[in-house]
Amino acid sequence: MDLFRTLIASVIRCRALWPLLAAVLCLPAQSVFAQKGDLLTLPDAIGLTLAQNPELAVFPLQKRGLDGAGQTAALKPALELGVETEYKHFNESNSDNAPDPEDDADNEFELTVTLSSVIELGSKRMARVDVVNAQRDLLIADEQAKALDLLAEVIRRYTQVLAAQELVVLAKEKVSLARETLSAVSTRVSAAASPVSERLRAESALAKALLAEEGDQSMLVYYKLALSALWGQPAQDYLVDSSELYRFEPGASFDVLYVQSQENPAIARFASEERLQASQLRLTQANSRPDVGWYAGLRVNPAVNETAVLAGFNVPLFGAKRNRGAFITAMTELDEVVLRREAALLQLYPQLYLAVTSREQALGTVSTLQDAVIPKLRQALNEVDRAYRRGRDSYVDLISAREELLDAKRARIEAARSVLLFGAEIEQLTASPLGSAGVDSSK
Repeated sequence: MDLFRTLIASVIRCRALWPLLAAVLCLPAQSVFAQKGDLLTLPDAIGLTLAQNPELAVFPLQKRGLDGAGQTAALKPALELGVETEYKHFNESNSDNAPDPEDDADNEFELTVTLSSVIELGSKRMARVDVVNAQRDLLIADEQAKALDLLAEVIRRYTQVLAAQELVVLAKEKVSLARETLSAVSTRVSAAASPVSERLRAESALAKALLAEEGDQSMLVYYKLALSALWGQPAQDYLVDSSELYRFEPGASFDVLYVQSQENPAIARFASEERLQASQLRLTQANSRPDVGWYAGLRVNPAVNETAVLAGFNVPLFGAKRNRGAFITAMTELDEVVLRREAALLQLYPQLYLAVTSREQALGTVSTLQDAVIPKLRQALNEVDRAYRRGRDSYVDLISAREELLDAKRARIEAARSVLLFGAEIEQLTASPLGSAGVDSSK
């Protein structure tokens, strides 16, 4: 739970991402651990993912690493202690270097002790600290962007589970209709009102319906595993409320959504990256000013009872010229960030427009199918079924009416899934929820 609290604390510092997280995390959730057979809601899935997904676990480690880098960057230049010894041995064969005859010493031992350091010019220490702080801000932006990506992925996978469960319900309905059709056909065949071939076709249709049901069941298991894998427990068995597939958030206009998308963490990250490159540029400029090295010490020669005081300094030459290449590189990287942000904004506009218009079209499809198409097809199937049992309609008419109804219901499920998937994409692009309350469309 420490990771969860850390993530929420960092998210609070980002106004763009906070509304979306507040909308989903402040809802009453059951438990952060989905037990077998429990009802899993979307807030439950989001809480589990944010608390247990390993992709978020690396950010606290990287933050601790930057804390250490910050401590290192804030250090002043170190003091260096230097010790140098020199031993001189004289012999008679080297008369030029022989000691004074009045001196009893045949050898000389000289000791030099110095203390040295560097005086940093150009506010280099402050520039280093600014670079680490900018790296920390960029890491927070990356963490928020990753959290937003995970939120969108949870919504997408949860939507797939809802749609797969509805498809299983539809497959069961198809099996039930196939059984009813087989019963009606068998009755007519027994009464010699229909050929045996119709019963064989009805039996074949029932077998295919059972096979399709098995396939839909397998896909439901797969989507459940894919969802629970986000929090590291892919073997869980849980339940979902498939009616959530038809709860749609009220949409906003494209202009409003595009304004909100400017605060998307993926876009805001460029601002953090720009600050980092600007800090790197200032550090490069500071490195153009040479540091002044200094030293001070004592030199002692006990043999001649001599003590000397040492002091000096050194300055590198042509430092600005040698640093010119690094300065050009830093300027180029800063300009590149600005251009990449402009390119991302250009890509964001059509992407958001496509998501908004596609969602509106899918909403219209769901509304038309459930209000105007499905009720009429259901009524038509009832009429054809009664007419077939009375011998007025053919078996082909019955199968055609049944398949048209099932196709319309499947199209409604696919359209509802598209509404939620496009909604998740819009929320990911804008970093804010579509609405505060869902509109429940009756089935």
